[in-house]
Amino acid sequence: MNDPIKHVAITGGTHGNELTGVHLVRHWQSQPAEVRRSSFSTELHLTNPRAIKKVRRYIDQDLNRQFSIQDLKNPELKSYEQQQAKSLDALLGPKENPRVDFIIDMHTTTANMGMTLVFNSSDPLVIGMAFYIKQKMPHATLFYEPVDRLGHNFLTSIGRIGGFLIEVGPIAQGLLNYQVYSDTQKAVLYALDYLEKRNTGQPLDLPKEMAGYQFIEKIPLPENSEGEITAMVHPNLQDKDYHEIKPGDPLFITLAGDTIVYDGETSVYGAFINEAAYYDQHIGLSFMKSIKINLENSGSENYG
Repeated sequence: MNDPIKHVAITGGTHGNELTGVHLVRHWQSQPAEVRRSSFSTELHLTNPRAIKKVRRYIDQDLNRQFSIQDLKNPELKSYEQQQAKSLDALLGPKENPRVDFIIDMHTTTANMGMTLVFNSSDPLVIGMAFYIKQKMPHATLFYEPVDRLGHNFLTSIGRIGGFLIEVGPIAQGLLNYQVYSDTQKAVLYALDYLEKRNTGQPLDLPKEMAGYQFIEKIPLPENSEGEITAMVHPNLQDKDYHEIKPGDPLFITLAGDTIVYDGETSVYGAFINEAAYYDQHIGLSFMKSIKINLENSGSENYG
């Protein structure tokens, strides 16, 4: 069993045009009792202030890809977000021996992903948090992608046990929407409740396993030889995040109106479908596989 959680950080504005997390941090800064728990301290951080001020995802590059141990230790990386990552590592970490035990990072998406709980650790504490929140919010989807904490490049990887990324959509960049705001607020508060219950030995009554999805690969939009986009997400696929995509199903439609189908041999599931933030990389969607996430052995199995 892990040592008790003593320090939790709640972060918003890692992407400066995702206003839900920005304004929740500001709300809790004015109403700190809402996120206060008796068994651990809670701190609040706006993580990308220049991007927040300009209502842009980033200034130079995506802040939420700058936290691998190699990048944090590389003195040659001097862009704004690279320097900001190093400052956050000094504030919350250092990554090799973090001051903060757990990080909850709030995000939104333009894709129709609803309430999605993204967690990158196989630690039973983290998986248990996902299960607890889903018990409270049954419409939530579990997005499980275990990775090595030191090598991972997300902000949440600075935490001693890692952390939790709450991703809610659909919502356009640079906007607030009360349902998205409220769902994010509830999920964070349930996460804090879970840590409090775990710290104080209260019963949690969690299931042994739950269904979820695991990342396979990002799928680029079709391009021509000059690197220009020549097709877009097919209307049959638009807004169908976490729906099954079978071999032969429409995937893209060209600018001339011709359909491009999925030519894989097994069914997959889509996520981040037509995500606006990924257009700078010409990414159309991510392929996922359906899994069972097991709490007891902290592993997962494919089931579809």
